[in-house]
Amino acid sequence: MSSPHTPSSLPRRGILFAGAGAAAALAVGAAAPAQARPRPFGRYGSPTARRTPRTLYVHPHGRGDFTSVQAAVTAVAGSGWTLVIAPGTYRETVSVDRSRTEMTWLGAGDGPRDVVIVYDNAAGTPKPDGSGTYGTTGSATTTVRADGFTAHRITFANDFLREEHPGISGTQAVAIKVQGDRSAFHHCRFLGHQDTLYADSNAASLFARQFFSHCYVEGDVDFVFGRASAVFEHCRFRTLNRTDASGAPYGFVFAPSTEADNPHGYLVTRGHVSSDAPDGFYKLARPWVPSSSTTARPMLTVRDTWLGPGIDAVAPYANMRDAHPWQAQRFAEYRNTGPGAHITVPAERPQLTARQARSATRAAWLGDWEPWKTACP
Repeated sequence: MSSPHTPSSLPRRGILFAGAGAAAALAVGAAAPAQARPRPFGRYGSPTARRTPRTLYVHPHGRGDFTSVQAAVTAVAGSGWTLVIAPGTYRETVSVDRSRTEMTWLGAGDGPRDVVIVYDNAAGTPKPDGSGTYGTTGSATTTVRADGFTAHRITFANDFLREEHPGISGTQAVAIKVQGDRSAFHHCRFLGHQDTLYADSNAASLFARQFFSHCYVEGDVDFVFGRASAVFEHCRFRTLNRTDASGAPYGFVFAPSTEADNPHGYLVTRGHVSSDAPDGFYKLARPWVPSSSTTARPMLTVRDTWLGPGIDAVAPYANMRDAHPWQAQRFAEYRNTGPGAHITVPAERPQLTARQARSATRAAWLGDWEPWKTACP
C-alpha cells in the first residue's frame, strides 16, 4: 500500500517454493521467456489436433504455443480464452488488461506448487527507464484488470527480500493485484511478504466481487488488502516472523479499504490462520483509508475460522492512521475458534449476533454469481 511501513533493512525469511523439482523449476524460470512454435503439448495437455480454438498452451521448454504466460496473454484478443500452463517457474511480470474478459488459467501440474509465476519488483525498485520507482501497484508480479478471470492450481509470488536491497525503503511487493469483477481463484497460492495479495477494484466507484477457495496466502504486513468484495472460503493464512525497528515481532493479516457505500468488504469463512511469529504478536487486521480515497470505511468479517496463537487475542485490531480508528470501521467476528480467538476484552472484539451472521454469507457477498458451482477441471 502507499502508506509507509517498517524499515526495509530488517532480516526476513525467504519464500520457499517447496515440492519436488523446485530448484530445477527455478533454474528454468531464470531464462528470458521467448515465443515458441505451436506444437503438441505432450503429457501436459491435449495434442494440437484436440485443441479448442480458444485454448493456448504455455510450456517453459517450448513444447506448447508459448514459453511465457505474458506472451500467451498478449496473443489473444477478446473474451473466453483458456491458458493451460505446464509445470515450471515463469519468472516474469504478467498483465491482463480489461479487454481480455472471461479468461481462465489452468495449472497443469498436480497442485499449485508445480506452476509458479514470480518476480521481485518492490514499490521502491527503480524502473529500468529511469522514470522513477514502481510504486505498490506497479510492483505486482501479476495484474488482472479484466472481469471474469479464473485461475486453478497456480502459485502467484513476489520474492523481493528486504535484506537483499537495504537501499530500498518502499518494500511493498505485491504478488498479484486483482481488480476485475467475478474473479475466482481455486486451490492457488499467494506468496510474498508485505502486501502479498491486493484484492481491489478498477475504480472506487466499482464493486469487484472476488472468490478465493481453498487457497493459501502468506506474508507479514497487510498481506491481504484492498477494496474488493472478496470471499475467502476454506483458505489458509500464514503470518511470517517480521520484526520492527525495536526488534519486536510485528505484522498484520488484513488491511481492507472498502468504500463506505459498499455493503460487502472482506468475508473470511471456515479459514485457518497460523503463524511463524511468537504468540500474540500479530494483529488480525487494521483499516486502510488511503489518501486517494478518504471515503473508505473498511469492512472485514471473520467467521467460523481457526485463529492460531500468533494472533493477539486481547487486542487483535490496530489503527493504520489515528485519524481513522478501527473502532469506527466495520470489523466483526463470529464463532471463531483457537487460542487467537479467545475473547478477554469484549470491546476489542466486535461480534456478530446470530441474526447478523445469517446475512454474512458468500451468497450475500456475491449475489447471482456462484463460482463455487464451477467444476474444477
